[in-house]
This record gives sequence, structure tokens and C-alpha cells, in this order.
Amino acid sequence: MSVKEDVKMLLAKEAYTMTKLAEEMTKLSNKKYTMKSISDKLARKTLQYEEFMLILKVLNYEVEYKRIK
Repeated sequence: MSVKEDVKMLLAKEAYTMTKLAEEMTKLSNKKYTMKSISDKLARKTLQYEEFMLILKVLNYEVEYKRIK
């Protein structure tokens, strides 16, 4: 699964639109995000790790690292 697919799946799960996500990201980061800027980054695969973590924060998720046995 790609980051784009992960983000879209989480947005659907939480009934969030890209516009609402962009608004919340802007509030938390004081950096301007738009639906188009997020969509473009996902399409071009240029989303930064910090931006992905911000998306997770907005949607109330976290990354968990597990050791493979």
C-alpha cells in the first residue's frame, strides 16, 4: 500500500475531506495547506515525513514500530 492509499483510507474511515484535512493541518502547523497542495504531494510522492505525521495527528492516529520475528 502506498502513502496515498493509506491517507485516503484513513480519510474515508474518519469521514474527513481533503479540504477539512488541509484546514486542520494549517491550524496545527501555521503553514498554509490546501486540498490541492496535499493531493499534488500525494500524487507526486513528495509528501514529507513530518507532513505525514501531521496528517496522522489530525486524524488521531500514530505510527507503531514492531520488530519482525
